[in-house]
This record gives sequence, C-alpha cells and structure tokens, in this order.
Amino acid sequence: MKFRTLGRTGLELSEVGYGAWGIGGVQWTGGDDQEAIRALNQAIDQGLNFIDTALAYGKGHSERLVGEVVRSRSEQIYVATKIPPLNLEWPARDVPLGEVFPADHIIKCTEKSLRNLGVETIDLQQLHVWTDIWAEDTEWLEALTKLREQGKIRYLGLSLNDYQPANSIKALRGGHIDAVQVIYNIFEQAPEDELFPVCRELNIGVLARVPFDEGGLTGAIRPDTVFPESDFRSFFFRGDRRQKVFDRVERLKLLLNHEAMSLPELALRYVLSDDAVSTVIPGMRTSRNVNSNISWSDGRRLSPDMKWRLKQFAWDRTGEW
Repeated sequence: MKFRTLGRTGLELSEVGYGAWGIGGVQWTGGDDQEAIRALNQAIDQGLNFIDTALAYGKGHSERLVGEVVRSRSEQIYVATKIPPLNLEWPARDVPLGEVFPADHIIKCTEKSLRNLGVETIDLQQLHVWTDIWAEDTEWLEALTKLREQGKIRYLGLSLNDYQPANSIKALRGGHIDAVQVIYNIFEQAPEDELFPVCRELNIGVLARVPFDEGGLTGAIRPDTVFPESDFRSFFFRGDRRQKVFDRVERLKLLLNHEAMSLPELALRYVLSDDAVSTVIPGMRTSRNVNSNISWSDGRRLSPDMKWRLKQFAWDRTGEW
C-alpha cells in the first residue's frame, strides 16, 4: 500500500481508502454485515488506514460497523464521517443555510456519530452537501470550530454536490476547509479543471469518490441490468443511462490492450494518476473487492498517452439530473 498526505493536515493516508456507503445496508442491496466486517479487517490487514462513512448511511448502521472494527484494531485508523442536511435533500439547493446546517443540527449529528463510532474524536467531519452561497454564513463554521475546540473533531471537510466540483471554491478560499470529497473518475473529469488547481494552491486534501461510476466503469452495467427499486443504482441508471454507459464502456474496452489491464484497474489507476488526489474511496463490500482494489496501490501511474486517450471519455452529465 502506498500513502499520500491529506493536504495541510499532515495525515498520511493509504492512497486507497474504504468507502463505507455500501455497507450501510439500505440503499445498496445484497450486502451482509459479517462479510462487511471481514472486508474491513482484511483491508486494514493489507495496510488501509482510512475509512469514509456518514451518519446517513443506513441511519448510522455503517458508522456502527466501522466503529466496531476500528475499536478492535491496534493500528492507527483514520475515520471520516458526514453530517446529513437537515432537510435531507441531496444535492443541496440554493436555500438558506438554516434550513440545512443550523448549528444545533451540526452539533447534534456529530454527537450521534461519536456514539455510533464509539470514539472520542472524529478525524475528519464533513458537511454532506454544499453550495457556495453558504460560504459567508458563519453559523456552520462556528459550530464546527466549537466541536474542534472541544476535541470532538480534528479537521473540517466538504462533500461536494454531484457534478459541481467548482461550487466550493469560495469556501475553500476562506481558509477553513482541510479536505474536499468529490466525484472523480474517467467519465467525471471536471475536477481537474478548477477544483484540483485550487486544492494544490491551498494545500487542501482531496478524497476522490465514485471511481467506478457506481459500477459503470467495472463493465457490470448492461442495457438490460435491473436493480431492486429500493437500490440507489435503480435511480442512478434510470432511463437510457444504462445504454449510454454500456456504449461508452464498450469503446473504453478497446483501450485496454494498450496497457494490459482490466477495466476496474484502469478506472482506479486513472484516479490515482492525479497527484491532487490524497486518497480514493471505492465502495468495498466484500473481501474480493478489497483484494483487487488494494493490489493496484503500487505506485504505477498511467502513461501520458493513456491519459490523453482517456480525455475523450469525459462526460458532462450536469443536465441529466
């Protein structure tokens, strides 16, 4: 396992972290708690030291599973979690901050996450949605600063709205945010344009989420793929998106012979090939996922030629939601 520094925090994180949404057991079907615990432990055995969860993942179930594993280990494991919006709307709309992150809500949710995790301090506490219209409203910052002064959180982060990586730059330039979490993958390359240069300039850590595009970049999505209605992927791959993903992936597969790797490996290495990324957090619900994902943390980067070829696969989906 290779390690990277999380911006100005100085934390040395495994460059492959653990995305713990899927083990929450609500919006992702087919999971199993005991297998999730095995996978978490196996990941730590192989050098992983960063786990990203959220209070909203299974109404705290993911946090409780993560906490159970972290407390049982002697290694230093860094845990990030997130405060859900009070109005439970993802992504954030341009509404007053008080409807989404009032101070008492931020404090109450953090206290609940601490209980779920069974720890005294959260390494990285994030707001689970964001819009820069809130950047100058100090209520969210005052609440998080109070929690940090009390020793309940160490660092502050933002989890950015889907496909809106630049809708955070005003907040980042305010000087209080230590890390941002953003969708970044072969299809979603927009963070490279504005967000990553600012993060490099200000030494802000980057957590890259959805490296496999919710499964699309593993080759598992076909035009006839069906998910249970309660499964998040039923919404994500709604309408003609399965066909669009399938068509793009079939073209993408033609590039694999250039560097002799699998499609998932190409997807993860693409994310790791940008030095702005501190860690990538694929969802890993099984030991099999852990083994493959961690095996690609070996310092090998994609060639400049391959990165150039992958530019053609950037996909602007902002108007599709």
